[in-house]
Amino acid sequence: MSHREQGVTLIELVVAVVIVGILASIAVPSYRNYVLRANRTEGRAALLALATAQEKFYLQCNTYTTALDPDAATDCGTGNLRFPSTSERGYYTITVTAADATGWSAEAEPAGNSPQGKDEKCQWFELTSTGTKSAKNSADALNNSECWGK
Repeated sequence: MSHREQGVTLIELVVAVVIVGILASIAVPSYRNYVLRANRTEGRAALLALATAQEKFYLQCNTYTTALDPDAATDCGTGNLRFPSTSERGYYTITVTAADATGWSAEAEPAGNSPQGKDEKCQWFELTSTGTKSAKNSADALNNSECWGK
């Protein structure tokens, strides 16, 4: 009877490492796209929360406002709305671009060093007091169905 050595050869180990590398090269970009798509909900949710806050402000003050300050109290005299200017985890900056007694519009765009800056499909969201939702991609073209629909 001959005695045979048992173990893993270098060739088998290299083949296993190559297979793992190929699977990782496929999985990592897919995962990143999934995370970017999932984080879009934060920008949309912040705009929808702002819509609720603006309507509450209107009931109190009979006008809408462009001034958002999370540290100051809501005040009709100064026109300040106590609302954060960034989304919950800071991925998006929220700005009210126009407001008067008849309506308002606001936008959300990726914050300075936010990972959402790499989201080429949805770079900018807008919501108005009439409920109009729009979004643009990194080429500044409208992409409403991709960004608001999913």
